[in-house]
Amino acid sequence: MKDPNDVILRMVTKVVVIIILTFAVNLFVSGHHHPGGGFIGGLAFVAAIVLLFLVYGIEKVRQNFPVDFKALAGTGVLISVLTGARGMFIGEPFLTQAFGYVDLPLFGKTELATAVLFDVGVALAVIGTSLTIIMSIGDDR
Repeated sequence: MKDPNDVILRMVTKVVVIIILTFAVNLFVSGHHHPGGGFIGGLAFVAAIVLLFLVYGIEKVRQNFPVDFKALAGTGVLISVLTGARGMFIGEPFLTQAFGYVDLPLFGKTELATAVLFDVGVALAVIGTSLTIIMSIGDDR
C-alpha cells in the first residue's frame, strides 16, 4: 500500500507545534501571578508532542526525542516533593515558599521564588506521566 501524500498536514503541523510549545511556555511562566502554571503548561506541551505522534508516528518522534519519560516523571515528582519539604527542614509548614529579589543584567529587578521550582517539578511529572501513558496505549498491539 502506498503512503498517503500528507505534505500539507506535515507542513501545518510544524507551524502549529511551534505555536503550541510557545503557548505552553507562556502558560508555565505566567502561572506564578496569573492563571496557568506547571500542570496546564505541561499538558499543553504534551498536546504538541501528541500532535507530532499522530502526524509522524511514535517511533520516528521517539528517535528524534530520546527521553525516558518514566524517569522524567520521577524527577519531576522528586523536585516537587523536595521543594515542598524545604519548609519542613527549617521548621515551617510543608510547601512554604521562599522568595527574594535579584538584579539580573537583562531583566533588572526580578523575583525568584521556590514556587517556580515546584511548578517545574509539576510540569515534568505531568509531561512524563502523560506521555508514558499515551505511548503505552499507542504501542499496544
